[in-house]
Amino acid sequence: MSDGIERATEGFVSAFGSAPEGVWSAPGRVNLIGEHTDYNEGFVLPFAIDRRTVAALAQRDDSLLRVASSFTDEVAEIDLRSLTADAVSGWSAYPLGVAWALSAYGADLASAPGADIYIDSDVPVGAGLSSSAAIESSVALALDEVWELGLSRETLAKVGQKAENEAVGAPTGIMDQSASLLGREDAAVFLDCRSLDAEVVPLGFREAGLELVIIDTNVKHEHSTGGYASRRASCERGAAAFEVPSLRYLSVDDLDRAQQILDDETFRRVRHVVTENQRVLDTVRTLREQGPRAIGALLDASHVSMRDDFEISVPELDLAVETAQANGAIGARMTGGGFGGAAIALTPAELVADLTTAVVDAFAAKEYAVPAIFVVNAAEGARRDR
Repeated sequence: MSDGIERATEGFVSAFGSAPEGVWSAPGRVNLIGEHTDYNEGFVLPFAIDRRTVAALAQRDDSLLRVASSFTDEVAEIDLRSLTADAVSGWSAYPLGVAWALSAYGADLASAPGADIYIDSDVPVGAGLSSSAAIESSVALALDEVWELGLSRETLAKVGQKAENEAVGAPTGIMDQSASLLGREDAAVFLDCRSLDAEVVPLGFREAGLELVIIDTNVKHEHSTGGYASRRASCERGAAAFEVPSLRYLSVDDLDRAQQILDDETFRRVRHVVTENQRVLDTVRTLREQGPRAIGALLDASHVSMRDDFEISVPELDLAVETAQANGAIGARMTGGGFGGAAIALTPAELVADLTTAVVDAFAAKEYAVPAIFVVNAAEGARRDR
């Protein structure tokens, strides 16, 4: 982590010619289980990972907000007095969108001081590990502090979601920001996306001799493109057919009627969300009662549901999951929004090396891009580092 702090500090000096007054960071996240349930007011079980985005910041004596980063030569700038959701675009929509979204929670952009911000990150982009929420959460925490807003972390999660929905244009739920802001070491965040109640659930992977392996397929996805939005629209149609606010109000017992009143595609979308909610609850209970070595079948079933009912997997993800399962993984599934990104494989530590080799070989045999494979640990959420 110290490397990221130093890179961000040096990048800030290079971009803006002076030292930052503080450095904040926020982690990416991996979702253990509970996919596409968050915007349906359901349950999710993500955890923050030990890959972080760092935001170095210094206040200005004018109203200009400038943002630079290690992943582009562009320096985006805008006057806070003219900052709107429609005035930002590209990668800078994430940090600038956060500044705009804070205005809905007490920030007075007409009088707030401007800031220079430099962003550095080792969260892989497009892998389903929520690099976007890591940017939003680090910037939100930094601006909350320097603007003396005093917002709770739960509120800052809403700020990040508002930025992503309205400034970036991605119709995501609140899971990613909640995990990034509320994460704890060796624990997951069990989040009820209707009430926003969050509970820390110990994972116990290390004690059980398990590692969570990330298999980044290097197939890039974009949440703001049509596939994600069309799935969300299907869920809304399903809820409307039952005259309920969201699919959270349905249970597995409602699926027989759902099959009768919905067209086949909408039914399968609904079935995924309803059964995935139940799998999250079952996973939390199993972790508490039996430990992490007993959750593999739930992870496997989640992938099948996303592949067949929600149809958000791709051949590379399926191959990653199937190869991991055949080479020692207790359970494996795609994670994230789908249409690319990463799979996860809960694997005995002594089998990680063999599993890695098997997946690389399987991808080579299919002439797919070389996957990036690494282990992540459950880590602390957003914080001030310096």
